Amino acid sequence: MASATLRGFSRRKMTISMPRSTRGAIAVALLAAGCMRDQQAPPPALIGAWRSTIQFETGAFASIKDLEFMYVFNAGGTLTESSNYDGAPPVPPAYGVWRQLGPAEFEARYEFYVTSPSPPEAFKTGAGWLPSGRGVFTERITLSADGQSFTSTMKYEALGVKGEPVAGGGEAKGRAVRIRFQD
Repeated sequence: MASATLRGFSRRKMTISMPRSTRGAIAVALLAAGCMRDQQAPPPALIGAWRSTIQFETGAFASIKDLEFMYVFNAGGTLTESSNYDGAPPVPPAYGVWRQLGPAEFEARYEFYVTSPSPPEAFKTGAGWLPSGRGVFTERITLSADGQSFTSTMKYEALGVKGEPVAGGGEAKGRAVRIRFQD
């Protein structure tokens, strides 16, 4: 059987000479690099559960003086909101997204379905509440320095079943506190 050889290469051990101080510096640098962990930014301070009082200044909700929202802001940028009026008329919670705009500034956009009772005769036979559109909230949030409360301004858009604007939209202000365990 024939053997192959590579021209110009030998099996001798290759050595590189460098000053001891350079070898030491390289060793320290490699050790430090191996010990470093990925420095990740802390999660946004808005993440968690909140309870807010909302007062609309204009629109269909302006006459409601005891409106409250409960929110959950999730780490992935989604949110769920429910109000103390979700049962009148019955509507599901709102679902949406949020993002951080600055160190203590956030924006949230969330939507919910609106319902209306079916005609009286159909309602009596169990037709119940039917879809009649949706509502869209856009909220600007300013977090307090201690991260335990926030203030907000909000715009509400009322939309019909085909997504067209309908009467009832308005503007509001909110004040929220973080929901937490009482120690």
